[in-house]
Amino acid sequence: MAWSIQQVARMAGVTSRTLRHYDDIGLLPPAYVGANGYRYYEQNEMLRLQRVLVLRELGLGLDAIAAIVDDQQDAVVALRAHHEHLLAERDRFDRLAHTVSRTIADVQRGKTMSNVDHWFEGMIDTAKQKELEQEARQRWGDAAVDRVRNTWSKEKGEQWGRAVLAFVAHIDAGRAPEDPAVQETVAGHHEWLSGHWTPNRESYKGLADLYADDPRFRANFDKTDVRLAEYLRTAMKVYADANLD
Repeated sequence: MAWSIQQVARMAGVTSRTLRHYDDIGLLPPAYVGANGYRYYEQNEMLRLQRVLVLRELGLGLDAIAAIVDDQQDAVVALRAHHEHLLAERDRFDRLAHTVSRTIADVQRGKTMSNVDHWFEGMIDTAKQKELEQEARQRWGDAAVDRVRNTWSKEKGEQWGRAVLAFVAHIDAGRAPEDPAVQETVAGHHEWLSGHWTPNRESYKGLADLYADDPRFRANFDKTDVRLAEYLRTAMKVYADANLD
């Protein structure tokens, strides 16, 4: 059984142009191209498209999606993992909806609240935080993670946010990663990191690769600008080679 590109577009709720783009970048090639020049898709391609669209709904960028769907993992195992993630997201949104509902009730009562902790229930994915913290401990050790936790602050988070926007501004201005202005921003990033952990040349370049290659980091950067992760990787490596031991 094969479906034309128009049929697939209609079933999946995407445009034919999107499907052609997915083909052009190697994300979703058709099963074959007919004598009429139309793309045709079979069951395997339809399963791949479903995974692509599910991951897109979860906020991942196309580069991160490609890395995931190209992994030679059993399709059923992969779909089960996506299913579990979607159920977890559903539960998280249910908690957020409950939180907002309680807040509406509090505001409508018009009383001054002595405790508003419950206004923020569900805002933090504690399970994901624990998973990332455990991975960080395995990667960098307990001492480095504890140092980050003890020195992190709202101000430091805002500093990182400003740095990200500065990198986007460099990209928009057409500055190459090795441009002195860009490297000055990278120096600020390295200094910011040094408040928690001082990376050497090897570890700073490793962090650059992590930003660009890990689907979770990449997805966050892609939400800001799809050019950002690769640009930051290159800029950080230029800085590491020139300034770190």
